[in-house]
Amino acid sequence: MNPPKDPASPQQTRQPLSDAAKASLSKTHNLFRIFIVAVLGSFFVYQVDVAYLWLAAILTAASIVLGIVVLVRAIRLKESKLVLFGTISGLVVSAVMVLLVLFTAAFFNPVQEFQQCSRNALTQQATSQCQTQLEKSLPTQLR
Repeated sequence: MNPPKDPASPQQTRQPLSDAAKASLSKTHNLFRIFIVAVLGSFFVYQVDVAYLWLAAILTAASIVLGIVVLVRAIRLKESKLVLFGTISGLVVSAVMVLLVLFTAAFFNPVQEFQQCSRNALTQQATSQCQTQLEKSLPTQLR
């Protein structure tokens, strides 16, 4: 038999959301979805070809801006933990993408040559030669 429900118990029923709260929640979720698409887009565009580095940089910058907006909204409006965790994780990925884009921009030609070489490599030995060639083309401090 279930015990009777006490109104002073810690388990309280949620109040229905107002229309303004529903609209705000919907806007936060839409911004979160756009943020996730921007993060994944920047990662996948970078993987396609280094020639599209400019597009990866734009998507990375957009993802950082959107991530900050979503993070502020999630904290201020006390969003779900999933949105908060996803936003923080996406911002970490965006930070890594910033470093990757900056490194690639600084060493564009060697990275482009490595990418072209590794695409044409059919064996593991050929891939290793491409990596060795990239290492030789980078400054000694980065080896």
